[in-house]
Amino acid sequence: MRSTSGEHFIALDQVRALAVFLVIAWHFTHGRNGQPIPFEYFPSVLPFALLDEGHTGVALFMTLSGYLFAKLLDGKSVDYAAFLRNRLLRLLPLLAIVLVLVGIERIAEGTQSLGEYTAAVAKGLLLPTWPNGAWSITVEIHFYVLLPWLLWLMRDSPLRLVAIIAAAVGLRWVLWRGSGEVHYLAYWTIIGRIDQFVLGMLAFELRGLIARRHLVVLAILAAFMGVWWQFDRLGGFYLNPTYPSTSPLWVILTMLEGIAYGTGIAWYDNSFAHSRSGASRFVARIGEYSYSIYLLHFFVVFRASQFVHERVMDISNFYLACLWALLLLLCLVPVGYLSFRYVESPFLRMRKPYAIAASPATA
Repeated sequence: MRSTSGEHFIALDQVRALAVFLVIAWHFTHGRNGQPIPFEYFPSVLPFALLDEGHTGVALFMTLSGYLFAKLLDGKSVDYAAFLRNRLLRLLPLLAIVLVLVGIERIAEGTQSLGEYTAAVAKGLLLPTWPNGAWSITVEIHFYVLLPWLLWLMRDSPLRLVAIIAAAVGLRWVLWRGSGEVHYLAYWTIIGRIDQFVLGMLAFELRGLIARRHLVVLAILAAFMGVWWQFDRLGGFYLNPTYPSTSPLWVILTMLEGIAYGTGIAWYDNSFAHSRSGASRFVARIGEYSYSIYLLHFFVVFRASQFVHERVMDISNFYLACLWALLLLLCLVPVGYLSFRYVESPFLRMRKPYAIAASPATA
């Protein structure tokens, strides 16, 4: 989490490492079609529901994104053109490579024609059609479009951010009442994810109330784990009762993720002195490479899960499968490093500062 100003936030890198592990565990344990762990399974130990429904790692990424930009831009103005340029330099090079590789793979396999794949890529600026988890970058781009307005609202009154969340929940309720499901829009688009970006920003704004409130924060996180375990028990992402889910829970689920993760991020970032060596630094490195690991793990995670289950050992035990998922993450760290150094870093060095310190008259 090194910004253009040179600031480095090791705690936030560690949160990113957790987020990418959640996603990898979700894909590794369930494979493409519920193998080796069926989607019907739910763990008896509450925290492990976060791994069994590890798609929540995307929510953690998005809440962290809102928190980070609120932190970087606290009391500052934004050169918006420079901001967008920096975000393109950050995201586009690796994304372009992944889109090309996936296109070659799909055309060679005959699953899509060149015209079909090109059309899907073109739609990706508006719709969640980019492969390898890159649909989440589409949602991030939509957040970047809204960011100046959200910052203005937050500086005028943080309560206005609460109104944004309330409006998003109300919209999802209306959509659920009208069509019978809001799962698709809540999970895959800014209509659901706006809660998480905004709650990340709000968590930074309220960090003074959250820091060192250990019992309160742990109670909030424990309550969320209980809700997530119950969500998992009821069928989770695919089986509640089907996909897309007709459950009204999706009206508020992304908000609940944002509340829990925003609170946890602000607490973790502001309550502890984080070591810059040893295991702490290693975990932070995983977070530093997490964008590469996130986009590239799709090329291997399903094949790795199938190979281990069929050729190495039976991993139909969920907890054992999670250990193998952790091993896969560790194996992907060198890949993430190479991608970060030779694909991401050359473009990151081209970034320019976009945060402008406010003058005394306007501060």
